[in-house]
Amino acid sequence: MLGNARIAAIVPVSDLERAIEFYGSTLGLRLIDQNADIPDNPEAVFEAGDGTIFVYKSAAAGQGRATEAGFVVDDLDTAMAGMRERGVTFEEYDLPGLKTVDGIADVGFALAAWLVDPHGNSIGLLQFKHAGPS
Repeated sequence: MLGNARIAAIVPVSDLERAIEFYGSTLGLRLIDQNADIPDNPEAVFEAGDGTIFVYKSAAAGQGRATEAGFVVDDLDTAMAGMRERGVTFEEYDLPGLKTVDGIADVGFALAAWLVDPHGNSIGLLQFKHAGPS
């Protein structure tokens, strides 16, 4: 039913202008729409590959306890290096079943890394070890 639908991540943020700067300039996503007509919940939409990320102002920003959005990349090291050049810091974990080395965890089927956006949201990067979903 949804197998051919484009997917969109929806991420709450505390400050829309700061989110536009981070997701646009820092992560390099293309801003395709912005709606400030909703005073309590202005939003912006970014294009990311074949999908989109909606960011909207919310009091719940940064309160999630899981990854809010993820990006599948072909080369995790290269993607991380580019983001590090723009000031992004990657999370380090040393937990049972999840340990990162220089920000990268081997999660079996893929290599993964996480960063936290300026609003406290966890954003993931994933590089499949074999041909991933297309």
